Amino acid sequence: MSGITETGENQTLQHLEEKPVSLKHFIEQAKDLVSSDVGPPHWFSPLDCGHPLQDSPLLLFLPGIDGTGLGLIKHHQKLGKIFEVLCLHIPPTDRTPFTDLVKLVERKICSEHHRSPNRPIYLVGESLGACLALSVASLNPDIDLVLLLANPATSFSRSPLRPILPLLQLMPNLLTNLGLPHVLNSMAGLLCVNHLLVLRVRKYDTEKGNFITTTVEQKSGFHLSREPTDIRCHRVYSKFVILIKLVLADILPIETLLWKLQMINSASSYANSRLHAVKAQTLILSSGRDPLLPSQEEGLRLRQMLAYCEFRTFEDCGHFLFLEDSFDLATVIKQVGIYRRSKEHDFVSDYIAPSPSELKSFQDKYRWINIMNPVILSTLGDGKLVRGFAGIPSEGPVLYVGNHMLLGFDIIPLMTQFSELNDIILKGLAHPMMFMKQQKFDAPFTDDMRLMGAVPVSGKYFFKLLSNKSHILLYPGGVREALHRKGEAYKLFWPEQSEFVRMAARFGAKIIPFGAVGEDDWSELIFDYEDQMKVPFLRKYIDEISNESGKLRATIDGEEGNQAVYFPVLLPKFPGRFYYRFGKPIETEGIKEELRDRNKTHELYLQVKSEVESCMAYLQEKRESDPYRSLASRLVFHARHGFTSQVPTFDIE
Repeated sequence: MSGITETGENQTLQHLEEKPVSLKHFIEQAKDLVSSDVGPPHWFSPLDCGHPLQDSPLLLFLPGIDGTGLGLIKHHQKLGKIFEVLCLHIPPTDRTPFTDLVKLVERKICSEHHRSPNRPIYLVGESLGACLALSVASLNPDIDLVLLLANPATSFSRSPLRPILPLLQLMPNLLTNLGLPHVLNSMAGLLCVNHLLVLRVRKYDTEKGNFITTTVEQKSGFHLSREPTDIRCHRVYSKFVILIKLVLADILPIETLLWKLQMINSASSYANSRLHAVKAQTLILSSGRDPLLPSQEEGLRLRQMLAYCEFRTFEDCGHFLFLEDSFDLATVIKQVGIYRRSKEHDFVSDYIAPSPSELKSFQDKYRWINIMNPVILSTLGDGKLVRGFAGIPSEGPVLYVGNHMLLGFDIIPLMTQFSELNDIILKGLAHPMMFMKQQKFDAPFTDDMRLMGAVPVSGKYFFKLLSNKSHILLYPGGVREALHRKGEAYKLFWPEQSEFVRMAARFGAKIIPFGAVGEDDWSELIFDYEDQMKVPFLRKYIDEISNESGKLRATIDGEEGNQAVYFPVLLPKFPGRFYYRFGKPIETEGIKEELRDRNKTHELYLQVKSEVESCMAYLQEKRESDPYRSLASRLVFHARHGFTSQVPTFDIE
């Protein structure tokens, strides 16, 4: 890929792709670090983090049970571009109590806050480090902290390890003689036996009643809520045995492991008793296959208890989330939209463009959309219609104004095609509900849209995107158009305000009207807003989520102002085909003064609207003559010519 069209720091970051770091590299560095290390806990800055952007926030990493401070080693290169990174190292021989570790971290954040009071401080903690971060945050509610917590050990009281701790405490000398690798094998074996027992108990419960599971949980202390099959259990825990031996057996002496387990036990109680005082912005990262802690359940619990908390789960990851090959912390931070350089998050100035690997992951994730074989048509300067993006300007600012199809599903194919075939990131102006926290629902594609630069629709962000010479995607019809009713496909619901025209002219932006069709070829709307409002409990739910998501255009009368949020019930069809037509670019350079006249502005606004309707009408008519409109005909074409071949369409006039 030749490079994404971006400006300034974002473009620089785009091309500095990271080099992969292996788990073996972590083990080697950790062994070197602890082999001759003595003294108290201290901070260090990893050399491979490099130099961050100017005014980057501070990131303090608080380690888990290993204490090395190298848990983010796979992420140093990416994080080092956007953060000033410091890691806490706790030598294996150190016996600093948990409360003193809290004071140590507290002194550090107070010092950094005093030095840069407007800069946020990120605390990234895993397991034990997550308890440390929560405890520090509870004691410092007036300092701007952002917590990123992986598999917090606040759930240690419900861990399968908890019943084993008294055994380890009773036999320290025996355990020393046996050696840590043998102990870890035994611990992992006990966990496997526990979860295999679950399967047998559940099978018996199915036949005899569910009282057995409850009894076993009460007597053993184990929580019987894990894997569904013997094979999966064996695979997951075999991987766990290998990983825990690599991470711990070669790093921690047996007495240190015992000390750390005791510390986790006390740290969990300490942090849980102070959760009510945590006011920091928090992101909980939970593994779906964590044998040591009930991390998914704990993530949901913390989301309910903490004031400003979001939650993400990673189904195929184990306890050591930051060491998983499939996990990328920098990407998650971008997707959640939790990165900021000051007290207030700015969706434009704080945006970091996706790296080449992130962009490829986005494209691969939605590769299945190619089954629709979208047809992209654009218009050259002389008015000639061509297939592809030849008529799209490479330099911004460019404003793309079009119609929403049902559920806004047209956005994903459009953004994918632009990024893959035209090397342009479309910055969508999106409904604020995509960026709200603590929602009753999760809008689809929100994480990926934030990664690709979507911003809440507002005059402030529209102005900033234009000043940054961005490629901006605008749907004037908004939610009313994306969540339309039966019989309203391809109908525009645009308000009368024409302010986007005036703003575009202020920066000399090119306006490209476009139309999109194809929703009626992939689904049929069978239960819409009008139907649902007749059902009392659905009407109440619609009112609740509409109020929670914030009603735009509340002052506008008529249907254009009705921005109610609801979830249409659809009947899927065999995927048809999506069609996009981009009209001739409308130049606003040099007509800024002319557009001070509201009548002139409104005329241009109506021209754009008319062009969008013409594009839709053209596509609806021409697709009738497309021999490859049906899925079956396209599959036959691919079988003959290969699945990477471009599928033909109707004749372009």
